[in-house]
Formats: sequence, C-alpha cells, structure tokens
Amino acid sequence: MSIVTMAYDATLAPFVEFGFMRRALVACMALGLGSGPVGVLLMLRRMSLVGDAMSHAVLPGAAVGFLIAGLSLPAMGLGGLVVGLAVALLSGLVSRTTAVREDASFASFYLTSLAAGVLIVSLKGSSVDLLHVLFGTILAIDQNALYLIAGISSLTLVLLALIYRPLVMECFDPGFLRAVGGRGHLYHVLFLLLVVLNLVAGFQSLGTLMAVGLMMLPAVAARFWAVSLPGMMFSAMLVAFLAGIIGLNISFHTGVASGPTIVLSASGIYLLSFLFGRLGIVRQRLSRPHLAG
Repeated sequence: MSIVTMAYDATLAPFVEFGFMRRALVACMALGLGSGPVGVLLMLRRMSLVGDAMSHAVLPGAAVGFLIAGLSLPAMGLGGLVVGLAVALLSGLVSRTTAVREDASFASFYLTSLAAGVLIVSLKGSSVDLLHVLFGTILAIDQNALYLIAGISSLTLVLLALIYRPLVMECFDPGFLRAVGGRGHLYHVLFLLLVVLNLVAGFQSLGTLMAVGLMMLPAVAARFWAVSLPGMMFSAMLVAFLAGIIGLNISFHTGVASGPTIVLSASGIYLLSFLFGRLGIVRQRLSRPHLAG
C-alpha cells in the first residue's frame, strides 16, 4: 500500500464513503464560522466564562423541548433559546440593579439552570437521553439540523457585519460610545443573542456541556497567531475547522466519542499555538536576544 493511499484512508476516505461523516464535518464547519468570531469577541470582552455559563443555562429549555418532541433540534433549540435569553437578561438586570457583579449573577443563574435541566431530563427520560442532551450526537446530525446550524451561522455573520463597528467600539471603549450617543446596551443585548444562538446551534452536536468548546478554544488559540481583530476571527474559524477534521478522523478510526474528541483536538491545537504560534512562548524566547541587541 502506497503512502498516498494510506494518507487517503486515514484522512479523506471516511468523509468520501460515509454520509454521516460528511454531515458531521459540515456541521463543524458551520459551527466554526459562527462561533469563531463570537468567541473572539467574548474573549476580548473578558466574558469567556460567561459563554461557559450560558452553555449550561440553555439546558432546562432544551430539556423541556426534548420531553415534548424528543430529540428534535427545532424544539430543543427553541426551548434553549428562550431560557438562554431569559438567563442573560435576568443576569444583566440583577448585576445592574444590585451590588452583585455580572460574573456572580451569571454563576447563580447557570448553576440553577443546570440543576433544573438535569432534574427534568432524569425525571422523564432515560440515562441515554440525558447523555444525548449533555454530550450531543454529532454523528447523528440530519439534514434539518444542518439547515438550522447553517442558518444560525449565516445570521451570525450577517448581524456581525451590520453591527461590527459599534460592537467593537462597545467592546474596547463603552464610555466613548455612550459619550457620542451610541446605544451600547442595544449592541450588548444583540451580542448576547448571538452567543445564545450559537450555543443552541452547538448543543445538538456537542451537547450542552461542550457546546462552548468550539467557541472559546479556537478563539484563544487564534490569539497566538493574529494581532488584528479580523485576523483573530479568521484564525478562530480555521482552528475550529481543523479541530473538526482531526477530531472526526480520530473518532472514526479509534471508535471513541466524537464530541469530546473534537473538543480535545481544539485543546491540542491551543497547546501547539501556545508553544509554537506567532505570539507563542517559543517564538518569544527565540526573539529575545535579537530584541535585546
């Protein structure tokens, strides 16, 4: 067997021969296109853990949708969207009207939501159903789920393009935006809407516990490769795409769960970026003597 044949069997053959692998790969690409830029903005706004909190907060809505319609992404997505937005708005309301900081407010609501969601599923469903909700079933993605994920990714890119300038201004200098009459709260709410929408798109494939994995890990890894905001967004999309290819291939050939493998692949790319990225630690160490001279 030639090297070319071995390389083909190891990388491309699963996607050429099996439709479920192609659908899973397209889902990863669509998730990366939408979640990558959102993750970068979350990181720059120092709200990385808020994304994690929101991924848990959608669980009760997804659980209610599951009890009503089974493993139906539209029903679970709608429930997750409603509850996720409610948690985001209530957390913001509590942090702005009381002395409780926003991170503590989010933590309180997401822990409550997580416990309520697990309780709802465990009361009416089996342990297998609970695992599907918590960890996703990316290899079981069907055509309708793909349309929904692609639609959310497209909406994310269009909305980001429309509000890009004021949203970036609100990220870096909200005081200036208020001074010039900008509606910072409106852009903040729209941004939280994008976060919840992308988490809803991700939980069917990666589950509510790891939906944030393809949002934050590619974004943080991109920080080691690019300096400009567009560069970081593009790098985050690329890292998410690579994590999908690598994770799905490893999962296919070894028989391990695909969702965690994809997230671990993104973790591996993050580690390599930290070491060997353009702004990684090895590059910085090697460039020090030159800068000192």
